[in-house]
Amino acid sequence: MPRAATTADAFNAVADLHRREILNYLALEERPVGEIVDNLGLGQPSVSKHLRVLRDVGLVRSRRDGRRILYRINPEGIRPLHEWTKTFERFWRHQLHRIREIAESRTRPPDSL
Repeated sequence: MPRAATTADAFNAVADLHRREILNYLALEERPVGEIVDNLGLGQPSVSKHLRVLRDVGLVRSRRDGRRILYRINPEGIRPLHEWTKTFERFWRHQLHRIREIAESRTRPPDSL
């Protein structure tokens, strides 16, 4: 079965490493394209393309500030990604608990009989 287009939904959009890097960079504050280009070391056409995909699937929003376009995270667009990854939280907590038990059992002296 062919893979869905990256513009189909948020999950396909974040499958790309560069788009995830852009989202991470935008996580704390709104930024212009030029700053994203400079700080991530990607070409301007590439950043613009990735931002368009992220905007089309609702993960980022943009606004014009004079001649610049500023991009920021869209919390409502990110929500489905967050809710899906939360389903694995119980699994990871269980795994961490098991690791802790194993580590603690190895640091305890053997029981005397």
